[in-house]
Amino acid sequence: MSSKTEDIPPAHVVIFPFPAQGHMNCMLNLAHLFCLTDFHVTFIVSEFTHRLLLRNTSVPSTFAAYPGFQFRTIPDDHPRFGDKIADIVPAVTNIMVPLFKKIMADEDLLASPNRRPATCFVADGFFSFAADFAEEIGLPLVYFRTPSASYFWSYFHVDDLIQAQEIPIKVKGIPGMEGFLLRRRDLPAFFRTDDVNDHLLQSLAAATRQITRAQAVIFNTFEDLEGPILSIMREELPRIYTIGPIHEHQKSRLIEKKSEASIVAGNFWEEDRSCIDWLNSQAPRSVIYVSFGSITVVTREQLMEFWHGLVNSSQRFLWVMRLDSITGGDGIPAELMEGTKEKGYLVKWAPQEEVLNHPAVGGFLTHSGWNSTLESIVAGVPMICWPYFGDHTINSRKDEFLERANGMAKMAKKTVDRGGSSYTNLDALIGYIKSLTIT
Repeated sequence: MSSKTEDIPPAHVVIFPFPAQGHMNCMLNLAHLFCLTDFHVTFIVSEFTHRLLLRNTSVPSTFAAYPGFQFRTIPDDHPRFGDKIADIVPAVTNIMVPLFKKIMADEDLLASPNRRPATCFVADGFFSFAADFAEEIGLPLVYFRTPSASYFWSYFHVDDLIQAQEIPIKVKGIPGMEGFLLRRRDLPAFFRTDDVNDHLLQSLAAATRQITRAQAVIFNTFEDLEGPILSIMREELPRIYTIGPIHEHQKSRLIEKKSEASIVAGNFWEEDRSCIDWLNSQAPRSVIYVSFGSITVVTREQLMEFWHGLVNSSQRFLWVMRLDSITGGDGIPAELMEGTKEKGYLVKWAPQEEVLNHPAVGGFLTHSGWNSTLESIVAGVPMICWPYFGDHTINSRKDEFLERANGMAKMAKKTVDRGGSSYTNLDALIGYIKSLTIT
């Protein structure tokens, strides 16, 4: 029997993202990086999400260039995107996950005449079911934690904070974050409970601890950004691969391979590219870009407060305002739309990476979602942060994001080039997955 590695069929990676845009984008970027390595990839997605990708993006056509890639759709009897995350989580758990398990069992880990059974399972870090499931079927598990390492590490130490009686008091005892000046209000809202037995607090903490059962963990971050925390994390966790900023890493690998494939961006909304024409007519560094991401919602009062601040600042601004982002369903106030015409421009959704890298943009008013934060870092655009929920509060506490925009941009781009830490870590991750195919 030949022992040549070229005789071994390609690794087959099954990727199952949580169905929210920020998670989906990271997972699609990872799938693209694996395709560039000639892995076979099966990407699990709901029928509804798949329709959104077909309608609003070039994702399906980009992946059509890779014979080893396939979408596997699951019926979507769960809340539509834009609904509250709290509603989506149980629906995904109770509907999508059981169907996924059945497919994996009925189809020999998604084997086919042209591909081996799954080599490993890359699960969203939100999915606590993955550890038990992977053990039951004997499949190596790789978790992908799409938020920041700082946010994950705070989750991981909830039990320690409770034991130290820092919940529900003040926070100062997370290893590796002593210099972070982490305050109680920087934790997600469900950590700020007065009841240490709160069900949501306990269930999220327990789910986060499942990560120790994985064979490896991927983070969309880089060593120069979160090094001290990552060093401490490596003392307690399995293999850690920091491969971010993953959107920039994708570009770097495409350039290196001289590939003509498009950059993958999994938008659930159609991009309004007219904003680029508007930016083209603005002076350099003169525009504030305003976007609160794909989930944040605001009251009418908050909306008008932001608008008055922007108008009174005398700065020109480009504002992304989803129709479902205003509570009460009243839509965008007519006075705001009319009053914006002189100094601003409104769109329902924008090509954010392109906007942030446009020479007219000089600042970013953001909700501090991790993808937006990394995109702003890479573009060298300073941020004004209005955190909404989840990891946003912790992300917004990174002073270096605000103070050293240009320096951070250089580090972020260097880390995904050949010889950089994220580049090297991705190669190591690929090598690890390849090793699983040798039996």
